[in-house]
Amino acid sequence: MTLARGIFKNILFLLATLIGTHYAIAQSTADDIAKYREMIAEGNPSELYEMAGEELWKKPGGPKNASLEKCDLGMGPGVVDGAAAQLPRYFKDTNRVQDLESRLMTCMERLQGIASQSVIDAKFSVDPKKDMDAIVAYVVTHSKGKKIKVSLANPKEKAMYEMGKRAFYYEAGPFDFSCASCHGSSGKRIRLQDLPNLTTHEGALAAWGSWPAYRVSSGQFWTMQQRLNDCFRQQRFPFPIYGSDITIALSMYMAKNANGGIMQTPGLKR
Repeated sequence: MTLARGIFKNILFLLATLIGTHYAIAQSTADDIAKYREMIAEGNPSELYEMAGEELWKKPGGPKNASLEKCDLGMGPGVVDGAAAQLPRYFKDTNRVQDLESRLMTCMERLQGIASQSVIDAKFSVDPKKDMDAIVAYVVTHSKGKKIKVSLANPKEKAMYEMGKRAFYYEAGPFDFSCASCHGSSGKRIRLQDLPNLTTHEGALAAWGSWPAYRVSSGQFWTMQQRLNDCFRQQRFPFPIYGSDITIALSMYMAKNANGGIMQTPGLKR
């Protein structure tokens, strides 16, 4: 019995050592990633996209040879300051809830004559989605430091939030994954990446408040639509249609959960 107790104590000691070592390594890795992001934050390449987006916003284009300067993002024609911080939202003229990208498609079609379907069908980071990336960067930069203020006052806004919540927990695909599989509880990570818990205010803010973002690993600026598309890929789901209600619903779910937090877009990701 004494020998058995001694062996058991040694096993417990080894387990405690391994757990402690794992925690120390994880903490060290997280600290190193934070330092890396801090080092390159001032040189965020998103600034280049923002400058290109400002030019596209003001430059006449499309079959109608018009600019986007009269685009109403919810705060009046041409107003971009703080607009992204209040999206998604209900728009009376389309009778639907729209996020930034779907609303920009509406403006591009109505003001410039650029068919929304041409944007929907294009590949990410290729024209015309490449132009969309730049315009998104321009708009979201004007909400940096602004408080997130997403409303559920309209019945369609509330319905969109509820759809997003159901979609977040919906399990399907070959592995029965859902958004919640990775983002429904705290303390999870994939490789070196901590996974925010999107059901909490802090986790939703960490995600929603820092996207769109420039991804260093791909050398590209990713909009929220592209980020969600990649989440569907990782769940082994079919890709969602660009600007579809399901992507807007998931955005509404995150945005509402992040309400009151401060926007830090465009972000910088690994």
